[in-house]
Amino acid sequence: MSEVSKRATIYFDPQIHAALRLKSAHSHRSVSEIVNEAVRVALAEDHEDLTSFEERISEPTISYEALLDELKLHGKI
Repeated sequence: MSEVSKRATIYFDPQIHAALRLKSAHSHRSVSEIVNEAVRVALAEDHEDLTSFEERISEPTISYEALLDELKLHGKI
């Protein structure tokens, strides 16, 4: 770990902790490295979702009924 790393106490479900320890042993990486990677991936996905929402904010809305009618009209359902 680098010198700028921050410490935090995280309480894992016992089964998750056991799985993390096994993955750590098999991958020759620390539990911290595995958890940091998982958090980075989750945050990146959240960022992608928020970016998509922002890009589509000006799109017109359509009611559920209108959507169903359009799908039926085009033979999609």
